[in-house]
Amino acid sequence: MSENNTEAKGKDIEQVNSALETDHGRTHIEDVVVSKIAGMAAREVSGVHALGGSGARMAGAIRDAFGSRTNVQQGVSVEVGESQAAVDVAIVAEYGVAIHELAEAIRKNIINAIERMTGLEVTEVNVTVHDVHLELEDDEDDEEEEKEPRSIEAPEKSEQPARVK
Repeated sequence: MSENNTEAKGKDIEQVNSALETDHGRTHIEDVVVSKIAGMAAREVSGVHALGGSGARMAGAIRDAFGSRTNVQQGVSVEVGESQAAVDVAIVAEYGVAIHELAEAIRKNIINAIERMTGLEVTEVNVTVHDVHLELEDDEDDEEEEKEPRSIEAPEKSEQPARVK
């Protein structure tokens, strides 16, 4: 039965790849296109808190602070050939999800999206889990934001003069 599935997939890939190169010309798909598709597909999976390692997320936070758009390629690197693509994606998982199942769901979603949208065969999707997000971290961030900023103004003068010792 698995031979039939392998043969069927091979025929599907041949049909897809033939769409990239026809008698009328070739279609070349840039890395950035595949990277954006992979980033969006990974974000769609329930249990993914964020993409990228801590450095990439910090750069993204700075970008967001200046009103820049979200970088959907953050945490994603790809290699694109004539008819194939390979993807590496780095994520932060939500606490409580089964990480091995999350990684497999990410893989499936990325492969389906790239193959459907580009016609490229995805040879591999490597998932690196950099961290686990805890709700507690959000609560601490919210508490920090709710605190009133401290005043640096001089204290009000009292009616009684200060005593000198």
